[in-house]
Amino acid sequence: MAGQVHVSRHPLVQHKLALLRSKLTEPKKFRELVREIAQLLFYEASLDLALAPLTVETPLATAQGYEVAERVGVVPILRAGLGMSEAIVDILPTVHVWHLGIFRDHETLQPVTYYNKLPKEPDIDLSIVVDPMLATGGSAVAAVNILKAWGSRRIKFLGLIAAPEGVRALTGAHPDVPIHLAAIDSHLNEHGYIVPGLGDAGDRQFGTG
Repeated sequence: MAGQVHVSRHPLVQHKLALLRSKLTEPKKFRELVREIAQLLFYEASLDLALAPLTVETPLATAQGYEVAERVGVVPILRAGLGMSEAIVDILPTVHVWHLGIFRDHETLQPVTYYNKLPKEPDIDLSIVVDPMLATGGSAVAAVNILKAWGSRRIKFLGLIAAPEGVRALTGAHPDVPIHLAAIDSHLNEHGYIVPGLGDAGDRQFGTG
C-alpha cells in the first residue's frame, strides 16, 4: 500500500494516537487529540501547496516572503469529520468548509448521503476530504464521487485510522487521490469496525452512543 498512501511516522502523531485509542480518554481530551493529530497530518499533506511571493514590512525593513496561492476546501464527512475540519481552519483560516452528510447503513454497510452543502460551481483548487476512520471505505468513495461529479479536479483524503479494506476500496475506486493517515490497523470486524481502532469516533468526540 505505497504510492498514494501516506502513513505518518512523526513521533508526535504516534504518541497522540496511542492516547486517542485508549478507552480511558474522555470526550474532551479525545476532541483535543483529534484536533492535534489532524493538524499534524494536514501539515504533512499540505507540503505541496503552491506559493506566491509576498512582500511585507517588518518593524525594521521590507522582507520578501510567501503566501499560499491555492484555494483550499475542506470537506468533512458528518459528523465525525467536524473536529478535523475545525483543526485545519485554525491553521489555515482562508480555507472553505463544505459539509457532506454520509452515514453507513449498519445492516448493508453501504453509504447513504443525506446532506450536501457544496456550492453550484467549484471555487477551490484542492479539496481535502476529512473523516477520522477509513473503515469499509464506502463513505470516502462516495464523498470523492460527489466531489468529482461537482468538478473538483484535485482531491486528497485525510483520516486518522484506516483498515486495509478501506484503503483498498478508496485506492481502487480513486487511484489518483492521495491518502494521509496516522495508522493502518489490522482488519474490520463482522460489524465493519476497525480493529484495534478506537471505537466510534463520532460517539467518542461528542459523548454519545
